[in-house]
Amino acid sequence: MTVNAYILIQADVGTAADVATAAAALDAIVTAEVAMGPYDVIARAEAASMDELGQVVVHAVQAIAGVERTLLCPIVNV
Repeated sequence: MTVNAYILIQADVGTAADVATAAAALDAIVTAEVAMGPYDVIARAEAASMDELGQVVVHAVQAIAGVERTLLCPIVNV
């Protein structure tokens, strides 16, 4: 079963485009786009499990230069 989630990313001033490009290059990231509002980049991720998804956020997304804070929003089917 695949786990899908949105990752809301706050970036340092002036780095949103670079953060989106770097995030989009990650294997688990389906899309990453610059947004307006409290979050600068919104990425959609896909992984085999919640643990794998957590690893992507903690070890890959948060390691991108310019990333200040992330919020993981798993998608549920109700």
